[in-house]
Amino acid sequence: QVQLVESGGGLVQAGGSLRLSCAASGIIFSINTMDWYRQAPGKQRELVASISRGGSTGYADSVKGRFTISRDSAKNTVYLQMNNLKPEDTAVYYCNANIQTVRLAVGKDYWGQGTQVTVSS
Repeated sequence: QVQLVESGGGLVQAGGSLRLSCAASGIIFSINTMDWYRQAPGKQRELVASISRGGSTGYADSVKGRFTISRDSAKNTVYLQMNNLKPEDTAVYYCNANIQTVRLAVGKDYWGQGTQVTVSS
């Protein structure tokens, strides 16, 4: 069993900052890509940021220069530092990780339960 547990969401004023964390636990051999997604009311879930096992990162255009994704492989944890938040960043944020539970197995995607981020104007 693998679990992803997110934390760090909340209510913040526009221009403020939040740091999200997502820790993976359970039977884990290796974690490949780790991502953050978000879903606003009435909208599709969208990819916000991604980080490979080697540390390469990618961002949605809407968050470039404001959000930073990082990971601590020793702790099986991914972070999302969000600065200069805007009301349009309001959404439920989900982490996703591609995890191998045994050597030579194909990685499988696991999701966290989501954490609410609300940015007031």
